[in-house]
Amino acid sequence: MDAETSLLKLENIEKRFGGTRALRGVSFDLNPGEVHALLGENGAGKSTLIKILSGAYRPDSGRILLEGNEAGFGSPRQAQAAGIATIYQETSLYPDLSVLENLFMGHQPMRAGRIDWAEMSHRAQGLFERLGMELPLRARLGDLGKARAQLVEIAKALLQQARILILDEPTAALTTRDTERLMEVVRGLRTQGVAMIYITHRLEEVFTIADRVSVLRDGEMVGSAKAGEFDSNWLISKMVGRVAGQLFPRNPRPTGKPLLEVRHLSQPGLLEDINLTIHEGEIVGLAGLVGSGRTEVARAIFGLDSYASGEVLLEGQPLPRSPQGAIQQGVALLPEDRGRQGLILPFSLGKNMTLPLLRLGGWLGGNLEDKVFAEFSQKLDIRPPLAALLASSLSGGNQQKVVIAKWLATRPKVLILDEPTQGVDVGAKAEIHRLMDELVGQGLGILMISSELVEVLGMADRILVMHRGRIAGELPRGATQEDVMRAATGSIAAGVQA
Repeated sequence: MDAETSLLKLENIEKRFGGTRALRGVSFDLNPGEVHALLGENGAGKSTLIKILSGAYRPDSGRILLEGNEAGFGSPRQAQAAGIATIYQETSLYPDLSVLENLFMGHQPMRAGRIDWAEMSHRAQGLFERLGMELPLRARLGDLGKARAQLVEIAKALLQQARILILDEPTAALTTRDTERLMEVVRGLRTQGVAMIYITHRLEEVFTIADRVSVLRDGEMVGSAKAGEFDSNWLISKMVGRVAGQLFPRNPRPTGKPLLEVRHLSQPGLLEDINLTIHEGEIVGLAGLVGSGRTEVARAIFGLDSYASGEVLLEGQPLPRSPQGAIQQGVALLPEDRGRQGLILPFSLGKNMTLPLLRLGGWLGGNLEDKVFAEFSQKLDIRPPLAALLASSLSGGNQQKVVIAKWLATRPKVLILDEPTQGVDVGAKAEIHRLMDELVGQGLGILMISSELVEVLGMADRILVMHRGRIAGELPRGATQEDVMRAATGSIAAGVQA
C-alpha cells in the first residue's frame, strides 16, 4: 500500500444520544505506520468516536472506510476481526493467569485436541523479539504491574493480527520510566507499519510521539496539523475554544508565617527524617519517582498512616494523628485516586461536597447542602451545576473539582494535593492551577505532589525532591527537569531541607 493512502477513513460521522449531538460531521483518517494523536477536553466526543471504531456504537450517519472499502462494525468482535484493537488504561486481562495464557485467551492454537503450548511460546517470543519487548511468559500477570499489563494487552492485539491500535490514555497511571518504555514500544510498532490513534491529556507526549494531531471540541473536529506545525498554545486554544493563557498561572508573592511544620518524621522502611515547612501563601512541590515516599509523607501528615517518631505542627501546635483531628485543625488532603478515595461515586454531588462536614460533627440541617454546592459549583465552574447529579456521571476533570470543593468547604489552612490534575483535560488543568494560585493568594499553604515535572516546575515556589524515603534536595523556583531528576535518582548529595 502507498504510504500516503489512508488505512482508515471516517467521513461525516454523526451520533446522537436522545437530544444530545455527541458527534457532528466528524471526519478523520489514519495512515499505515502513523501515530495520530486525538485530543480534546473531557466530553469533547473522543470516547464516542472510539466506541464507534471499536464496534460498541453504530454511527447515525456517515461512512467508515477501511483500505478504501466501506466498513460497518456491528459489534466489538467485528471490529477486532477487521484488525482494530482498543487498549484502555484499565486492561481487560486476567491477573491470576500467566502472561502466556492472557496472550492467547480465546485464541489458543490446538494440536491433537490439546492446547499447543510450544506453539504459543514460539509465537509470543517471536513477537517480543520483533518489537523489543521483554516479558516473562510464565509469570502471573497480576505480579507485573500496570505497565507490563499494557504491553501484554498490546501484544495480544498484535497476535490477533491487529493493524490499528487505539491507545486510550495509556500512560495515565504509569511512572516516568514506564512511560518512556511504552514510547519505545510505540516507536517500534510504527516501524512495523502498525497505525495508532493515541489519546492523551499529556501534551508533552503529543510532541514526543505524534506524527499528526487532531482536536475534537463539543463533538466537532476543530483542527488537524502535522508534527512541527503546531505548538502547545495552538493545541490548548483548539481544545478549549479560546486562548487559555498560561497553563501555570502563578503570581509569586511574599510568603507569610509558617503554617505546617514537619520535624524529623520517620517510619522504618518508608520514611526517614522528613523535615519540611509550608508557609502562608506558598505552594511547595513534592517531587520524586513513584515509590520514593511522596504519598506516604502526605498520608502521615494527615493521620491516615502512623509514624514512629517526629512531629507535625500546625501554627506551632501539635497536629492530631487522625484524619478527623487534622480536618478539625484545618488540614485537608486530596488523594491521588479520586474514584476510590476522594468520592463516593453513587452519591450526589451535593452529598459528596458535604461529607467532611459530617466528619466535623456538623449537622446538614436546613439548606446547608444547597448553600455549599451553590458556592463551590460556581467558584470551580463545575458542569453541569446540578447538586442532585451522581458523581459517577461527571467527567474526570469535574469529578476532581468536586473533590477539591468538598475540602474547601471545610475552610482549610493547609491543602495537600496528591496528583491534583491526574487524568483531567488541559482546560480543567488550567482551571485547577488558577484556583491553586488564587487560594495561596488568600493565605492558604499548599503541598502539591505530582508525577508531572512540568507541573511541579510551573506551580511550585519551592520543590522538595524525595529519594528512597528521604528528602534528597530542595530546589528553588526556576529549577530544571534535569535538576529534579538528578535529585530524584540519588545522583546528587542531599540538599538543604526546609
